[in-house]
Amino acid sequence: MDTRAQQIPLLEGEIDNYDGVTVTMVEPMDAEVFTESLRASLSHWRDEGKKGIWIKLPLGLANLVEAAVSEGFRYHHAEPEYLMLVSWISETPDTIPANASHVVGAGALVINKNTKEVLVVQERSGFFKDKNVWKLPTGVINEGEDIWTGIAREVEEETGIIADFVEVLAFRQSLKAILKKKTDMFFLCVLSPRSYDITEQKSEILQAKWMPIQEYVDQPWNKKNEMFKFMANICQKKCEEEYLGFAIVPTTTSSGKESFIYCNADHANRLKATRDQASASL
Repeated sequence: MDTRAQQIPLLEGEIDNYDGVTVTMVEPMDAEVFTESLRASLSHWRDEGKKGIWIKLPLGLANLVEAAVSEGFRYHHAEPEYLMLVSWISETPDTIPANASHVVGAGALVINKNTKEVLVVQERSGFFKDKNVWKLPTGVINEGEDIWTGIAREVEEETGIIADFVEVLAFRQSLKAILKKKTDMFFLCVLSPRSYDITEQKSEILQAKWMPIQEYVDQPWNKKNEMFKFMANICQKKCEEEYLGFAIVPTTTSSGKESFIYCNADHANRLKATRDQASASL
């Protein structure tokens, strides 16, 4: 390497477990200066045997996008506050994972055991606008949010009802449902209400009420659309018969991070009981 090249400062990056490097840009930089540092850094990383190189550009450094693309980087994903670019610099096959391919949604079967009714809503906008369809409260699970906490949040936001997650009854997969590209994963969850007085979310919900399960099932929309018919049938079985879904078992990963296993509700109770017995014996 010549003397001038040795004087070019390298970009600072964090090494990952897959021989990759993540560079998080923070300070403003001239595009020409950035290009020189990036070229020198790529040469250095190739010599070290690195593979996937990631560059995280905050919104304020969008002037560096063209320079990075000209050096072989491509878009990977974008968030409101940054753009992530990536380049595979190894001679080995490119194993960079694709951007998130699924969106996770959930629906809430909130059962009032005292009246044998379920919580339903009519939406003010969206696909069901003006269709006179009463549906279960639904919503998208936020980034970094568990399914069981996310659906309880959605129920409270849409209807004002505070409810506790009980179990997952079923889930469905719909390919290319979001922006004709992303897969929609939808989890049908059972919740037990702690409150019963409804306060609609005026921006999204036209009406909300408690409805007898048979009336919900017998809606013309549910009868003529097979998927909704099947989901409504599962809801009815849960309301009228013994129907076990998937409950949560709190646990931790190998790194100590909190996680949750979803399994048969009866088995989940046994696993938690075993843990309680082990804790009591300590």
